[in-house]
Amino acid sequence: MDSREVMGVEDSHLAPVYKKFQVVLSKGSGSVVWDQNGREYIDCMAGYGVALVGHSNPHVRKAINQQLEKITTCHGSFYNEARSEALLALDRICPPNLRNYFLCNSGAETIEAALKLARRATGRKKLIAMTGSYHGKTMGALSTTWSRRYRDPFGPLLPQVEFVPFGNVGILREKVDETTAGVLLEPIQGESGIHSASEEFMLEARKSCDKVGSLLILDEIQTGLGRTGDMWAHQAYGVTPDILCSAKGLAGGLPAGAMITSQKVASSFRTGDHTTTVGGSPVVCAALKATLEFIEKENLVGRAKEMGGIFFDGLENLKAKHSAIREVRGKGLLIGLETRFDIRDILLSCMRRGLLLLYSGRNVLRFLPPLVIEPTQIKKALAILDKAFGEAEGNMGIG
Repeated sequence: MDSREVMGVEDSHLAPVYKKFQVVLSKGSGSVVWDQNGREYIDCMAGYGVALVGHSNPHVRKAINQQLEKITTCHGSFYNEARSEALLALDRICPPNLRNYFLCNSGAETIEAALKLARRATGRKKLIAMTGSYHGKTMGALSTTWSRRYRDPFGPLLPQVEFVPFGNVGILREKVDETTAGVLLEPIQGESGIHSASEEFMLEARKSCDKVGSLLILDEIQTGLGRTGDMWAHQAYGVTPDILCSAKGLAGGLPAGAMITSQKVASSFRTGDHTTTVGGSPVVCAALKATLEFIEKENLVGRAKEMGGIFFDGLENLKAKHSAIREVRGKGLLIGLETRFDIRDILLSCMRRGLLLLYSGRNVLRFLPPLVIEPTQIKKALAILDKAFGEAEGNMGIG
């Protein structure tokens, strides 16, 4: 099929829930993707951070192919070698007190599992989430997601969910009480514009939970696995959660999620409380193990910090040049660029020039490139952004 036919089929047969860009992606390698016509793009979107170790990573691809020759599915009621090896790989990178895993297929599924476990473990109902949060669109995850645009059409959602202003230490301290099952937050909020929690706020979340016996749940679906220049973003705060949620790039591009907790907390679950048919499948587990091996072998945590510094400095230089840019913020290779106008035209202009970017609200560009991005690719991306902002400012009479 040519591009027009591909678009026609998807537009006719897929539920109309995605805002589509008029590009048919057909191939990827590292930090580059190509459309059906052979046009090359630097990918700073990475499937919303899923292509963490690069598109079609050779190490991950080899592991998948080898596992396909053995067995492709194995329900959790049986044991499997690939699953055991994946668990041991997770053990190497997770906090030492968090050594129990629920394997599933997506980030939202890890949140669902975490919310159920918090209520099961504490015997309480109240859940506290943050303004500006995004945790997914399944019913439990949606209940703890801040945007009313996402929530309102689908109410009533979970009862006894309360929102605390992200960063407000006093209100957090006041809201966490003996009826609270869990406190859920992202160390760096992605959807609301790349906003980082302060050290004071993170420490208070841990302290408040400890005081009343609530569970601290950290959503590191986007910030984990080296993205911010630490294996886990919470490590920079000196805070360890009771439950840690990971997904996106966990299996090198295949659907995978892991709810990570302690043996003590996990033991609150009973047989049958929370299961999945295909979570932790052998093929995905083989990819997961290979992904974590690649992150460690290639020191992608350190690379994210180094490449993030190059990107951040380049964006700061663009900010000095273009008055339309208001602020650069973020950490590692999770960066937000706030502008003084709607970014839609910038996104499309960059796409025409061969650069794929994400939005984070109407006026924030989000950068989530693979951690294997090269300095030359960052330089090219910055040059494209420079031209796009120059064009936009000229059209708007800004200078």
